[in-house]
Amino acid sequence: MNDNQLQQTIDEVVATGFTGMAMRVNDEHGEWAGSAGVGELSADTAPPVDGHIRIGSNTKTFIAVVVLALVGEGKIELDTAAVDYLPEFDLDPRITVRMLLQHTSGVFNHTGEQLEDGSFEPGIAWQGQEWVEGRFKTYRPEELVRFALSKPARFEPGTAWSYANTNYVLARLLVERVTGASLAQEMRRLILEPLGLTGTIVPDTSTEIPAPHAHAYYRYEVDGIEQITDVTEQNPSWISGGGDMISTTRDLHLFISGLLGGTLLPAPLLTEMLTPHAEIPYGLGVFVHDLDGVTVITHNGGHGGHGALMYSTVDGSKTMTAALNYIDDADLSLAGVFQAATTRLMTEIFGKN
Repeated sequence: MNDNQLQQTIDEVVATGFTGMAMRVNDEHGEWAGSAGVGELSADTAPPVDGHIRIGSNTKTFIAVVVLALVGEGKIELDTAAVDYLPEFDLDPRITVRMLLQHTSGVFNHTGEQLEDGSFEPGIAWQGQEWVEGRFKTYRPEELVRFALSKPARFEPGTAWSYANTNYVLARLLVERVTGASLAQEMRRLILEPLGLTGTIVPDTSTEIPAPHAHAYYRYEVDGIEQITDVTEQNPSWISGGGDMISTTRDLHLFISGLLGGTLLPAPLLTEMLTPHAEIPYGLGVFVHDLDGVTVITHNGGHGGHGALMYSTVDGSKTMTAALNYIDDADLSLAGVFQAATTRLMTEIFGKN
């Protein structure tokens, strides 16, 4: 796609219901970056092309790399029971570190679960008025894990697949236990400094997001009256290792291209990371999609009016990273639009022409 086509595409994506979008494409022709829509409802200014964004579940890919790098250093073993590293939790001894990274542990998702019978088992508050009014509350990762473990397991460890944010809260705690350092420190040592990432942050309980950034919004009702609140600043400790990080489209490009280019992990561990589950195209912290014969490695994330996209060819030679800002709500009314947008972008940019 040429520059005009890329700009037209993001203009059209924004028109489907987003407030704004910034996108970056890197390939053999060089780099293109652009934005569309607005970065703030009260202004007529486009989102910053390389602004900071809450990247949601893209955090999982970063944490998976840290865990795998520690495997490479001999500090963690993928097929050792997670409880051996975290004995303070009542974890099923059949749950291995690999199962945490691949979402096959069966541990309850602390943000809630859609059960097989169609019912929903709620988790901690992360939607609606309750979340908006309590969005500066601090949760500790141990608290999230204990809450999840108070619920019945979804299935026997290793027998099925179910996406659970709690798996990556456990992975964060595991990193901190075996290293004696914070996740932020290990992230800096193993990823940020080697790749020169300057806009990526592990916020823990910090509510701030550095400038420049687009604004995130949340819609909810109070006594039948619609409210729209700026939720750009929030305490992301409710999601913790499941999705709390902040980054930029530039850093996401450098991260995924560096990872797949072999900079961060030994080749055998990168191969393990990119080997998908037999039933779900999920490896260790990444989705592995086949797009008309082209393998695309990806993870996306979004919540509370911010979203981030990260796609790459398997060798890291072509990437697309994007930041979305929008008005979120408890009904996740943009979820379908978000999915349609990501599918379109993946197809148009990575599909065979």
